[in-house]
Amino acid sequence: MMEWNRLMSPLRAGETYRSQDDEIRTRFDQDYDRIIFSHPFRKLQDKTQVFPLPEHDFVHTRLTHSLEVSSVGRSLGKEVGKVLIDRHGLSLSTHHFGGVVAAASLAHDLGNPPFGHSGEDGISAYFTTASGLKMQTEVAGEAWVELNRFEGNAQGFRILNHERYGGLRLTYATLAAFTKYPKTASSPSDKGRRSQKKYGICTSDLGLYKALAQEMEIPEVRRDVYLRHPLSFLVEAADDICYHIIDLEDGCRLGLVTLDETIELLSAIIGERFSLEKFQKISSKEEKLGLLRALSIQQLITESVACFLDHERDILSGDFDRSMTDEMPSTPVLNQIIDLSIKKIYRARQVVEREAAGFEIIEKLMQAFCESMHHQHMEKVVKKPRLRAIYRLLPEDYQQLLEREQSLYSRLQLIVDFVSGLTDKSAVNLYKTISGFTLPG
Repeated sequence: MMEWNRLMSPLRAGETYRSQDDEIRTRFDQDYDRIIFSHPFRKLQDKTQVFPLPEHDFVHTRLTHSLEVSSVGRSLGKEVGKVLIDRHGLSLSTHHFGGVVAAASLAHDLGNPPFGHSGEDGISAYFTTASGLKMQTEVAGEAWVELNRFEGNAQGFRILNHERYGGLRLTYATLAAFTKYPKTASSPSDKGRRSQKKYGICTSDLGLYKALAQEMEIPEVRRDVYLRHPLSFLVEAADDICYHIIDLEDGCRLGLVTLDETIELLSAIIGERFSLEKFQKISSKEEKLGLLRALSIQQLITESVACFLDHERDILSGDFDRSMTDEMPSTPVLNQIIDLSIKKIYRARQVVEREAAGFEIIEKLMQAFCESMHHQHMEKVVKKPRLRAIYRLLPEDYQQLLEREQSLYSRLQLIVDFVSGLTDKSAVNLYKTISGFTLPG
């Protein structure tokens, strides 16, 4: 059974003692500030949420989505923390719980590449092409599985800890709450457990995760497979709440879903607090959507808190391993929202067209930079001018890191870091340059 006093560890990697909070900010508040001022976080302003390269004023990017998830996460953490402190007599405050969930939620999309899921697929697809498969003999089996299955969650953990980004050195509690899938790509999975649906730890980062799991006494249930940190359930719930409601809201604003459909679904979540008479007095569509959003998110926060507290003991023991939004009174309505979103939003022509283009762009960038890196460092042949020129398009700091690395796996990881770290627009511009479609002004 996991213990809250251990799970709320304020330690950072390399520390051997538990530092105290200062008078103004907890160490988890410091985590939040480190993330929000970081370069990878700022780049989320030009990364796809649902609609790539949005032109509509109100359509969400990964940045606005992350801020909203963090806001919901902070509320979830504080509400849960208030009960847990009384229930267990903890010498913690609600700010500690709210701070951990807010910081982990703020960072939850840091590892997402340009163009969302199509970008993830594009990175993975490169390693199944003839060019990518040529490198398989030089990469260990476990690492090759990881490269073939790019995962934004694992990439996010890497970003938070890799020297390339200055190493944010977040607290163990925040890092663990961030890790929704505490396993490596090739470790065994139990399909019935939500935390093992994907992987969230690269083999190169496993040592750090083992250290924080040991500090917080998070059990390893099988080889390189751990129980979730309990607060990761709240991070997941905050994300689920926001994308269910906000994607529907964006779809309505763009005319993909009617206002009547949106009212019907969200009022079903709000329940008795929804007054159609008062609602009809609001003339602005934007104000109507804003009210629906606020009331439905408030209701889902209430249900999520109740779900967590009801299942707390089983969460601490590892017996509960499901998505909380699958266990709430509003679950049937959330499922209806997903069904509608898949049909009318995620498969809308404008979305599918941009996803297809994004897949092509990311796969071609992977090919160009992996081949140029391999030619530069691994092949003993006369340099090819085209590949040499492409290699020089890499930022100087990446070139220096590639010079220091000795294994092909580590060098391929750095190329993945570079491509996945591009924004949508920078990926498009780089693709045009390499393909000869445009020249610098």
